[in-house]
Amino acid sequence: MASNPPVTPNSDSKDTGKPSSEDEVLMREIDEAVRSDELGDFMNRYGKPLLGVLVAGLLGFGGYLFWDSRQEAAMEQSSEDLVAAIDQVKAGNLDSADKAAAALADSDNVGAASAASMLRAGIAMEQDKAKEAAALFAQVADDAKAPPALRDLAKVREMTATFDERKPAEVIAALKDLAVPGNPYFGSAGELTAMAHLEAGDEAKAGAMFADIAKSEDVPESLRQRARQMAGMLGVDAIEDVDKLLEEQGIATASAAKEAEEAAAADAAAE
Repeated sequence: MASNPPVTPNSDSKDTGKPSSEDEVLMREIDEAVRSDELGDFMNRYGKPLLGVLVAGLLGFGGYLFWDSRQEAAMEQSSEDLVAAIDQVKAGNLDSADKAAAALADSDNVGAASAASMLRAGIAMEQDKAKEAAALFAQVADDAKAPPALRDLAKVREMTATFDERKPAEVIAALKDLAVPGNPYFGSAGELTAMAHLEAGDEAKAGAMFADIAKSEDVPESLRQRARQMAGMLGVDAIEDVDKLLEEQGIATASAAKEAEEAAAADAAAE
């Protein structure tokens, strides 16, 4: 009987503890098939909802970009309209300026609308329409959406326009938060408050307020001089440095004269 030919062992089938190359290829094909089936099932189940969410997100983002561009364009247009109205005021065309500002005051841009109302109030004051101006100032001052700086300015201007019609206590109460050193409107608010104290017969408080204004370096010099004079009339010393004040006014002081003499003597000795 012929014996069976010897079988040469395949190196890939040796018992090495590792799968053969054919087994690895087969396992990869099975794994890819399983993954493909899982992805197909996932897309069948959630593909449309995910696509809907993606489309909605893109539409929302696109809508925001459109809204933002429209808002920016509207702000630029509002600024141009406001500048045009101011140019009309400078040219003396108050009626045309008021019409332009009135149209802008009805816009959705709160900042531009508030500024336009302030401009209209200023035009009314220029035309001796104090009541109309006061109403416009009050509108801005009471608008919670208006910029705080404009609200404060409007409050000061409202009190200025209606000072003669109000009781001193009303003016003092309305400006109590503004008539303090360091506030941007301390000069104007403080002067009105001091005048209200004077109207009420309280010269001590009026003099003290005038003195504070005169000593504040943040207040315009013209207002400081006026406050210094009022404080002096009320018997309050509002001058901290007399020599400095005289020098600012171009008046030679004793110390300055002495220094000049010493400098002249030193020059003469050097020669």
